[in-house]
Amino acid sequence: MSATVRYFDRSRVIVFVLAGGEGKRLYPLTLDRAKPAVPFGGRYRIIDIVLSNFVNSGFERIKVVTQYKSASLEEHIARVWRLSPILDQWIEAIPPQQRTGKYWFRGSADAVFQCRHVIDDERPDIVAVFGADHIYKMDVRQMVDFHAQRGADVTVATIPMPKATASQFGVVEVDETGRIIGFHEKVADPPSMPGRPDMCLVSMGNYIFDTRALLSAIETDQDDEDSAHDFGQDILPNFVRQGRPIYAYDFNENRVPGEGDPRQLGYWRDIGTVDAYWEAQMDLISIRPQFNMYNDRWPIRTGVTHDPPAKFVFRDESAARVGSATDSLVSHGCIISGGRIHRSVVGPGCRINSYSEVVDSVLFERVKMGRYARVRRAIIDKDVEIPPGMVIGHDPVADRKRFFVTEGGLVVIPKRAKLEHLV
Repeated sequence: MSATVRYFDRSRVIVFVLAGGEGKRLYPLTLDRAKPAVPFGGRYRIIDIVLSNFVNSGFERIKVVTQYKSASLEEHIARVWRLSPILDQWIEAIPPQQRTGKYWFRGSADAVFQCRHVIDDERPDIVAVFGADHIYKMDVRQMVDFHAQRGADVTVATIPMPKATASQFGVVEVDETGRIIGFHEKVADPPSMPGRPDMCLVSMGNYIFDTRALLSAIETDQDDEDSAHDFGQDILPNFVRQGRPIYAYDFNENRVPGEGDPRQLGYWRDIGTVDAYWEAQMDLISIRPQFNMYNDRWPIRTGVTHDPPAKFVFRDESAARVGSATDSLVSHGCIISGGRIHRSVVGPGCRINSYSEVVDSVLFERVKMGRYARVRRAIIDKDVEIPPGMVIGHDPVADRKRFFVTEGGLVVIPKRAKLEHLV
């Protein structure tokens, strides 16, 4: 079997990661942080997923486009994602600067247009435009190769999805060659896949552009007063109407090194809501997780800390004072001091005190559980102290009187909430 041909020098590719969305549906986790800066998997941030995919794929010239509540996101990028300038490698945040008018980014396409000076300066052959808030693994080299082999102006990463939920996304229609012949952005009744009436082919919001085609499209879009200046709503449908070569890349065909389990193929989660975010976290703790963070050939990268390993103390089973964690992820710096954790993700520096219990929950950094406290199906943001004896997630009526509760029944405690005032 011959080796896959690489058509492009990777130094001729510039990446834009769009991380400026407001993240309203992830409230209150986005109360004072951008959605891509929300913690995930204990020690990571959501932005680390897409950046790891690019760095692991060998693409290391990346601009992260920010906008809303971007301070913690920009700090994370500056402190954690420091590559080698001498090798022309960089990951840099680029906030709105009103370079083209007295307005902020008006949409995803406008964000790239306002940052087009990066393209003019670097003169790439290809521009990758990816979202910042999905959970998946992708060897981007394979998508770039597909794009080059098709001679495409644009390539859109796609994945099959049940029609019942596809209306929340852009849905594409393709011909037998994979060429896109229809693009429908968040329509009530999206078209089904041929021969699969219950499934639709959904855009993942990840695009590979020929540079000249991209610049022409976003420049023309600026003159359209009726445009939302969005890739999904405007730019891609215009490519289809003009008969330009725009192709769908089948994400299910992507193969990541070290991923041998067939169940891991095609794993992609949009975490636009708190309930979806919690479900993606729960995916991590299964015995054979579809999103495997233990693949050392495709690591999820983030910053290095000086926290000590997690510590588990006390084994007084007669008094139910046992420091234990089962089916869980427990981050560095945690002390499980006689409390029990089950099916949960625990962030760095947490303290779980004696006789307390955490079940089906996500704890962010430095959460402290008082003695005899019980938490179930909850997300506890950073620097929250649960008072001794407090019960969260066991009484829906009482929870809704005191806390934010999602449609799915999850209790969410905001960052630095003073719970003693709510008892």
